[in-house]
Amino acid sequence: MNDESSTPRIPPLATGAFLVLALGLAWLVALPLWLGPGLATPLASPLLSVMMYTPAVAVLIVMLVLRPVPQGQRLRFLGIWPLRPAKRVVWLSVIAVFGTFLVVFLALAIAVAFGWITLDLVHFSGFAEALAAGPAGAAELPPPGLLVLVQLIAMPFAAVTVNALAAFGEELGWRGFLVPALRQHGTWPALLISGALWGLWHAPIILLGYNFGRTDITGVLLMIAGCIAWGVLLGWLRLRSASMWPAVFAHGALNAAAGIPFVLQAAGTPADPALVIALGASGWIAGAVVVVVLLLTGQFRRQPQLAGPRAPQPPVPQR
Repeated sequence: MNDESSTPRIPPLATGAFLVLALGLAWLVALPLWLGPGLATPLASPLLSVMMYTPAVAVLIVMLVLRPVPQGQRLRFLGIWPLRPAKRVVWLSVIAVFGTFLVVFLALAIAVAFGWITLDLVHFSGFAEALAAGPAGAAELPPPGLLVLVQLIAMPFAAVTVNALAAFGEELGWRGFLVPALRQHGTWPALLISGALWGLWHAPIILLGYNFGRTDITGVLLMIAGCIAWGVLLGWLRLRSASMWPAVFAHGALNAAAGIPFVLQAAGTPADPALVIALGASGWIAGAVVVVVLLLTGQFRRQPQLAGPRAPQPPVPQR
């Protein structure tokens, strides 16, 4: 089911303005990193957090200035509100969180199978080595195995709280606005193009070595490929639920689990992020497996609309 009759068609001017603003603001926010010591500066973490909200700022400006969606329909178009039917939104949000973890661990298993990473699931020697090199030193911390267990338990809670809050700014732009804006050209163009642009948006920090440790176009291309793979999955959640919230929680889960390969890695063994992280080659393969399953089960054809405002109830006759 794909009912687009009540969905506003976004003019190319509004879509183009959103992209120019989102990409331009990302470079503007990252400019202090380029003028300073890059990701080594203490400002890196807060600036990255601010950058995550540049797509949301771009959506706000486009909605207020160009008004491509009538005022009373904006929250519904973006998939923010109303959350009805609530059961569908809630269950797809739960699937989003735990399904994302499954894809991340499937990617890790693929990396192990191809020999791209060696794990130590007994002594967690790589993690222990990193702790020992830290400012506190490993002697003052609990055993690495306990810390790993705590981190695994905390991941779902982090995914739906602090990480979801951080991911909201990106998701409002890429899945909240851009995916439904492009869907008038077809589901797959919307998913693939929005994913590629999402990856390109990361260029200001990828070129500084973020994620892949590559400071040339190779890093940007790797990020674009990773964001296409994950963008299809997040975009499917957006279209299947008619809400942006499952995509927000999935993005939060992805960020919460991003460091797992290096937490479980054996000490003294090399691992190329381009191959082992969820945005790298192993993640592309894992994402492709999930997409094939969704295709075979017809899930991409089911794109319902959120319910509209509740109809006013007729007054109860007075006796």
